[in-house]
Amino acid sequence: MILHMAPSHGWIEVVCGSMFSGKTQELIRRLKLATIARQKVQVFNSNLDVRYAKQHIVSHDKSMLACRAVKNSRDILKAVDKDTQVIGVDEVHFFDPYIVGVCQKLADSGRRVIAAGLDQDYRGEPFMNMARLMAVSEFVTKNLAICMVCGAPAHFSQRLSESGRRIEVGAGDKYEARCRKCFTPEK
Repeated sequence: MILHMAPSHGWIEVVCGSMFSGKTQELIRRLKLATIARQKVQVFNSNLDVRYAKQHIVSHDKSMLACRAVKNSRDILKAVDKDTQVIGVDEVHFFDPYIVGVCQKLADSGRRVIAAGLDQDYRGEPFMNMARLMAVSEFVTKNLAICMVCGAPAHFSQRLSESGRRIEVGAGDKYEARCRKCFTPEK
């Protein structure tokens, strides 16, 4: 659900949800549509995301789109070309707290910003970058996965082993999508 905005007005779209809910797949879909519409698109990802490919955002179904991996959110501002109209940012939860201001600055400059990421960690606690970004965005899409235990709608990311770290990059080897009933948060 994207409204037609005046070309000079920027805005922020957030795609959030649990692991395996199709966030990156939806981000790629929106960015490809913008490319088909002949809009200049640039895509960024955190260099912490080393699951699949450094120079691509890749969904779990292996859809991919070229991107630039950056160390921090300020690197995005430095790398955006003047004529870029649409900016995609994947794995927002991996970025520093400045990502919210960076997205706002880009939208304020007349650009469409599409940001995707987890809204909760493996304990069910909010990632504050995403919570703050959702609060200032024009559009929020919350994707649900399917619980890998019972098949119900799932919005939690269940970590399968304890590492002691809040952020642990992984996919099906380390996480499962779980519903409210089947989710067992670690304390």
